[in-house]
Amino acid sequence: MPCPHAHPHLPEGFDPTDPDLLRTRVPLPEFAALRRTAPVWWCAQPHGISGFDDDGYWAVTRHSDVKYVSTHPELFSSATNTAIIRFNETIDRDRIDAQKLIMLNMDPPEHSRVRQIVQRGFTPRAVRSLESALRDRARHIVGTALAAAADGDGSFDFVTRVAVELPLQAIAELIGVPQQDRAKLFDWSNAMAAYDDPEYAVTEEAGTEAAMEIVSYAMSLAAAREECPAQDIVSQLVAAEGQGNLSHDEFGFFVILLAVAGNETTRNAISHGMHAFLTHPGQWELFKRERPATAAEEIVRWATPVVSFQRTATRDLELGGRTIRAGDRVGVFYSSANHDPEVFEHPERFDITRDPNPHLGFGGGGPHFCLGKSLAVLEIDLIFNAVADALPGLRLAGEPRRLRSAWLNGIKELRVTHP
Repeated sequence: MPCPHAHPHLPEGFDPTDPDLLRTRVPLPEFAALRRTAPVWWCAQPHGISGFDDDGYWAVTRHSDVKYVSTHPELFSSATNTAIIRFNETIDRDRIDAQKLIMLNMDPPEHSRVRQIVQRGFTPRAVRSLESALRDRARHIVGTALAAAADGDGSFDFVTRVAVELPLQAIAELIGVPQQDRAKLFDWSNAMAAYDDPEYAVTEEAGTEAAMEIVSYAMSLAAAREECPAQDIVSQLVAAEGQGNLSHDEFGFFVILLAVAGNETTRNAISHGMHAFLTHPGQWELFKRERPATAAEEIVRWATPVVSFQRTATRDLELGGRTIRAGDRVGVFYSSANHDPEVFEHPERFDITRDPNPHLGFGGGGPHFCLGKSLAVLEIDLIFNAVADALPGLRLAGEPRRLRSAWLNGIKELRVTHP
């Protein structure tokens, strides 16, 4: 086992993947202490608490080191233990290994093959083709929220009324899910991502069942398109002749990735972004007045919806002055990297004009850089333009209620009011 690296400035038992910690806050002060004195730090854990047969992992907190790990898949594997840094002690190894069918948890060359196929759906042209429909949807979503507020006491939950809607509708639009099935996709993705939060009463078994529901639904969709191709992304991925296709089950697991990576993350960026605007009223006034094109990227940096992913060392190596052994798990903490003062001037400031903004909210580069970045930025831009137009006087009506999760920076509820 690696030698623990003592650190006097950290609370006893500090673990940035503790879901009870992330339910209350992202530990930015502790990340700052680690970047200064132990940027690659051994985080000891009770044996097996994360679902892995080990006693902890290396926490990587500096921007430059997170980028290095991300861009060297030959040294740091996503497939060995998956990219999810913490499950729970009751999960069995078969369930962990089953997740290797998701692109997030693959290494090259298999990852390269699948990504080359699925990126057909995320070309600039493909994203631009969705823009008009998504703009209309964003305006409708915000208009519906405004009407609901007017019918009641003026307050509503921004998360369920606004933030969840556009990412879900964008994915449904992208893969051609009929309107009447979209609520099911939302419920399934929630069940998969919220297994750490007791409020949702989602057991590990229910989360697995939800994942299988998504796979089954997507496989049926793929079979239908293969039999009768349409002008949509599903046909391009499963029925395009001579270009290499996804099998039905590969497409099913791709939809799981979309449901969580493309839905939960953008939803949380929008929720955190609204909270940031309403707690930084000068930035909200600036946005309403000037609509800077840099705003969406700063919202993602500020929110960093994925606090961390993990990799597993494929060989003995050195990083940040520490010796990492083959088989050790390595956590890359994007929330810490996005507050690194070596890279960002005044990272503690929410500044929608920040430029350049080399944040790692879409990953640290390399083969797993977020495939849907352009779509996410478009969704964030469209929804905040719609909010600024229809709800310019929006105010907070309560503190955000955070998701209990080991790796997501999530908001479950954000009460707002409009005069």
